[in-house]
Amino acid sequence: MTVPTSLMAIGLGLAVAAQVFLAPSAVAQKALQDVVEPSAKETAQGKTMNIQEVTSPGGIKAWLVESHVNPLIAIRFAFLGGAAQDGQGKDGQAYFVTSMMDEGAGNLDATAFQERAQSLAMRLDFDAGRDVMLGSLQTLTENKDEVFELARVAMAEPRFEESAMARVRAQILAGLKYDENDPSTVASQAWDRLAFEGHPYGRPIKGTRESVAAMTTDDLRDYVRRVYARDKLVVSAVGDITPEELGKALDTLFGDLPEKSDLREVVDAEPPLGPTREVIKMDVPQSVAKFGFRGIPRRDDDFIPAYILNYVIGGGGFSSRLMEEVREKRGLAYSVTSNLLPYRHGSVFVGNVATKNEAVGQSLQVIKTELENVGENGLTPDQLNAAKAYLTGAYALRFDSSSSIANQLLWIQIEDLGIDYVTKRNALIEAVTLEDVKRVAGRLLAPDKLITTIVGQPIEEPAPAGAPG
Repeated sequence: MTVPTSLMAIGLGLAVAAQVFLAPSAVAQKALQDVVEPSAKETAQGKTMNIQEVTSPGGIKAWLVESHVNPLIAIRFAFLGGAAQDGQGKDGQAYFVTSMMDEGAGNLDATAFQERAQSLAMRLDFDAGRDVMLGSLQTLTENKDEVFELARVAMAEPRFEESAMARVRAQILAGLKYDENDPSTVASQAWDRLAFEGHPYGRPIKGTRESVAAMTTDDLRDYVRRVYARDKLVVSAVGDITPEELGKALDTLFGDLPEKSDLREVVDAEPPLGPTREVIKMDVPQSVAKFGFRGIPRRDDDFIPAYILNYVIGGGGFSSRLMEEVREKRGLAYSVTSNLLPYRHGSVFVGNVATKNEAVGQSLQVIKTELENVGENGLTPDQLNAAKAYLTGAYALRFDSSSSIANQLLWIQIEDLGIDYVTKRNALIEAVTLEDVKRVAGRLLAPDKLITTIVGQPIEEPAPAGAPG
């Protein structure tokens, strides 16, 4: 099946955490750059493309955008599972696995594997998010067969040697020590713990010092065995490869993986609501606060109005209402943002603000008041029209390479929006009315039930939203 689309219509994506990256040599880097940049110019101009659904001889499906302009192939893939599949007491299991994926496979130890990847100008990285384990593969066409075989070995035959684990463990522990002194990270982890108490989402993706120190080779192999399987696999490909060649590549890359995954059940989280506040003292010149409450799921009919609403509240940078009220009018903070995160088992609306210690209370009160105003009154016509114009008109600018196109197509599959989503995304945004936004604001915004975490030395510690006095 082939569906004609325009880059102006491609859907929404989400950020992910944790990464291991195989960087090509300087010469190979230049070769890849030479073929990426012309593709970026074509993409930014909004040229049309076709999405083809390809099924390999072995039954593995993928979406393909075929283009032979440049000798480059970008593949994105994901296994549903992510850090939510970390074992009990094994926080950071998925993250540790991603950090080990270039540390030797098959008959190649870590040094030999990395040297081989560099000689092939191969870019390979793995990411661990809450709900998915993601992979990214990029290769020059002339090297594709050897690159696909090396990537296959990495997934199907990882070595997980003790010496490599010791080295990676030390790196992760050093990163955790750094995070312990980063106010934004501490505030974010504390917020997740309060919002998702007793749920896998409440655990730190990178793990803890104790869990990382206790991680074993068997733990890593157990995770790969349970999660790296074909029934929970989605794939997208963009570039210099035909459907027939991609079908063969899919079987090479993933054909040796188990047919069925063995995922643990993850229950839906309770919708996180406060009022709850936690202050974590840290000797820093300014405080960082994270605030939020339950959100709206991605498959909910109200998600697109909520997405627009969030853009106006705090997702639109300097044009957002929170930025105007907190920074422009009062000079309380350099930036304040909000985001709508539709996790598979519990969506949240969250925001962040960093300000001097003596201004924390005032900043949070201004944020609460603005959320109340939007909840009661909705948006103005000018605000809605400006948001629509930006979200529909500027989206194509995100597609600056084959890799970014592949990434967007992958997330459309992960979110199960359908291959026709690329043709209707902008129309869904244009169809949203002021009444839709006001209704969704009343449903979404709960300023009296904020969960707030503050890291720093706030002079004035504000009471939780909704608390007496």
